[in-house]
Amino acid sequence: MVAGDRTAFHLIGDEDSSKRRQILDGARKVFMNLGFDGASMGEIARSAGVSKGTLYVYFADKSRLFEAIVEEEALEKSQVSFNLSPERDASTTLSEFGETYIAMLCRPGGGSAIRTVMAIAERMPDVGRRYYAAVLEKTIDRLAAYLEARVKVNELAIDDCQHAASQFMLMCQASLFLPFVFQAAPPPSHERITQVVESATRVFRAAYAVKAD
Repeated sequence: MVAGDRTAFHLIGDEDSSKRRQILDGARKVFMNLGFDGASMGEIARSAGVSKGTLYVYFADKSRLFEAIVEEEALEKSQVSFNLSPERDASTTLSEFGETYIAMLCRPGGGSAIRTVMAIAERMPDVGRRYYAAVLEKTIDRLAAYLEARVKVNELAIDDCQHAASQFMLMCQASLFLPFVFQAAPPPSHERITQVVESATRVFRAAYAVKAD
């Protein structure tokens, strides 16, 4: 391949990536506004500013397009940075983790994606499983590994760190996540998140503190 051919191939690749991005952005808006069942390929094409023919070049059907959006959402959330260095003390680390986790979970607009995945998971279980594995299970595993490190240095007394990690994450969600995801309340403020997470951290520490002899 000559240099000119390589340049042309690169430009085509960039254009292809840009068009795919354009379609995904348009489809995301439609799925979030109308849900999976209410969305149509025609509506998605209009939202994305492309023809239906172009849409089908990139995605065979609505399910494939929805799966691509879920995969992207899961990847984005799985890359959220948590400072879970095993040397850090539990109180500080759990508080920071909880605040970051809830801010990610309850970010403005984020509830629509979660609701849409929950609504379709029964009919498309592979999508639900992949989302769970990439977002929730991966985060539980990371927190559990940190807790195991603090058990080894005798800061915490935990028999099942996987269970304890899930427990802490659910305590951080208390009074925040369900009202948000069911649209009974707006995204929680930073102050409210801090208040709930600090309470969860105190309860967790009390339950799993190393007992003095």
